[in-house]
Order: sequence, then structure tokens, then C-alpha cells
Amino acid sequence: LSDCEKLELFRLAKAYVGDSCLIIAGTGSNCTEHAAALSRAAEGVGADALLVVTPYYNKATPEGLCRSFLHIARSASAPLILYNVPSRTGCDIPISVYRELARDERIVAVKEASGNPVAAQKIIAETNGALDVYSGNDELAGCVMALGGAGVISVVSNLLPDAMHRLTALCDGQSYIEAASLQRSLLPLCDALFSAVNPIPVKTALAMMGLCTYEMRLPLCRMSRQ
Repeated sequence: LSDCEKLELFRLAKAYVGDSCLIIAGTGSNCTEHAAALSRAAEGVGADALLVVTPYYNKATPEGLCRSFLHIARSASAPLILYNVPSRTGCDIPISVYRELARDERIVAVKEASGNPVAAQKIIAETNGALDVYSGNDELAGCVMALGGAGVISVVSNLLPDAMHRLTALCDGQSYIEAASLQRSLLPLCDALFSAVNPIPVKTALAMMGLCTYEMRLPLCRMSRQ
């Protein structure tokens, strides 16, 4: 999406939900100034919080990561959620960076999508709970919450919002045996939704449900029948 399209998406989403829930806008970039400007603009159209991914391709040193995230956080007043997804960015946030960023009251949480529940556990332990940790992997949502995580930023919820809401509610209520059973039942769908590069499978599934079109923008393309 272009920046204009992103901002229109955020505006429409906020207009649709009103005060019934919070809108988190993805405003990350590998250019710090671009991310800061988009964060300010997203806040201006109603975004309640910001989700900012690590710089991709050019990566950064630990000092560079700290300075970049702090600059973005100070560019807008909305709370900021860090997004760690090294498989897609080539950049893994070190624990030392989490400890440093947790001191800033504007940085409130992290979407931890490394696929390693130990990483989530270390963030919780090393920041003394100053950062809420959300699983970025649906198949680990219950596991991360059992370790003290706050929830999940989910792909599966696009298709089964009630099931993912129930999973997190069970974990919130410490009903972990029931939550584990539900988590296991969702595993085939989790696997299917990552059978090709995300978000191709989830958009294909939504199109099959009649909720959108099959259109993909390059470099994404339609799934093969296989």
C-alpha cells in the first residue's frame, strides 16, 4: 500500500469501530524519518497505537535500533509497539535493546514474532513486565500467554476471530488445559495459512469466503492450486 492508502485504511477502520476497540496502525519502515512521519499522520487520522517493525535490509546496531525507535516514539504521542520479526527483516532485537527501550513510557509492548517462546519469556523477565509481550505467531499464542504474555497479534483471527478471542480469554482466566486443546485444534489452520508467503494464504482464504477479491499486488501473486 502507498502511504495515502495506509492512512485511508486507518481512517476508515477507526470510523467503523468508533470507540468499541482500539486501532493499531502499522507505521514501520527501514527509513526512520519515514516511519516517524507516517506515525504522526496515522495518529492524525485516528490511530490509537503504532506498530513499528525493525529496520529491514539495512538492519541496525543495538544503538541504532534504540535511537531509531526512540525517535519514532517521540515523534507522536500514541503508544508504540515494537515489532520483532527477524525472518522477514534480517534484524533480531537484542535483549539489551528491550531493556533500554522499556524505560521509555511511550514504548509499551512488543509483537514478538521470532517463533521462539524462550525469546518472549526473556523479554518479560528482563524488562520486569514493563513491556507487554504479544505473540506474533498464532501457533504459540497460548504458550506465550502461559509464560506471562499479554495476547497475540494474529493472522488466524482474520478468519476465526471468535476462536482466537476465546483462546486468549481462556489464557487470561488461567484455563490453560482448555486453552491448550483449542490451540492444538487450530494448528492445521495455522500451518495452512503459512503454506505460502503471508499474507497470500489468508487473503486467498478470505476471498474463498467471499469477503474480498483474489487480487494480489506484486511481488505477491495468487496461490498455485498445489
